[in-house]
Amino acid sequence: MGKFYLTFEARSKGIFLVIIAALFWGISGTVSQYMFQHLHINTEWFTTCRLLLAGSLLLAIAYRNEGNHIFDIWKQKRDAIRLVIFGIVGMIGVQYTYLTAIAHGNAATATVLQYLGPGLVTMYYVLIAKRLPTVKELIAVFSALIGTFLLVTHGKMDVLTISKEAFIWGILSAFGLAFYTIYPIELLKKWGSFITIGWGMMVAGIVFSFIRAPWQFEGQWHWTTNFAFLFVVICGTVLAFYFYLDSLKYLTASETSLLACAEPLSAAFTSVVFLGVPFGWMDWLGSLLILFTIVILSRE
Repeated sequence: MGKFYLTFEARSKGIFLVIIAALFWGISGTVSQYMFQHLHINTEWFTTCRLLLAGSLLLAIAYRNEGNHIFDIWKQKRDAIRLVIFGIVGMIGVQYTYLTAIAHGNAATATVLQYLGPGLVTMYYVLIAKRLPTVKELIAVFSALIGTFLLVTHGKMDVLTISKEAFIWGILSAFGLAFYTIYPIELLKKWGSFITIGWGMMVAGIVFSFIRAPWQFEGQWHWTTNFAFLFVVICGTVLAFYFYLDSLKYLTASETSLLACAEPLSAAFTSVVFLGVPFGWMDWLGSLLILFTIVILSRE
């Protein structure tokens, strides 16, 4: 029986799971901003520790379900090489660029800019198919471009409303998300999400340790730091990832993509309310136009 015929209770559970996942992702962006800008936590140190700890927890979940099978991926040379590339380019590419964009700007803008990624994925498939984009795809790209323009300039050609660094890192995070989405498809189909993502995070964390080791802490550490760090790792990474995957049992991929748009909205709302980030009507309009891209591309 298809997902369309699932009971109302089952679909409600799926909707609840994906919305909680999106809220955790969005709020964790705001919490990360608090850590960088108020507790002065080093971005590179935070990236290393988040990758290592979250990767360990995801692999622990995988081990509980698969046992020693989680190590088999390293016995096949082709898959092992792809996994290393995914960890270094994909995982570091999406995690570090996003966190750095937050550090230089704010969680709201960084999260919205990262959501340009699905549009980049669409254009990639258009290019490799050597075909012209459809009307739907053109509307999506145009909406994303206009939304980005309004978000970062407020409609003024000669000024940026965010720092140049925040804009550049935000765009890089969108490209990182696109690569992160496309590259590991074969690994995900063969080995599953927890093994692929868990090992990808571990590889990324180990490699990034050479840039900033876990013991090279920089910032203020007290009880709020403990809470913030654990929230980002456990709720904003492990639980959010688990809930999102579990929601796919009850909803289609297009439905989960649409509902996941709650992530940038929650990041914007919590940044404005709790951190006092200025977010005017131009910012909201630009954000909604970028999210409209997801709505268009998610339609069958």
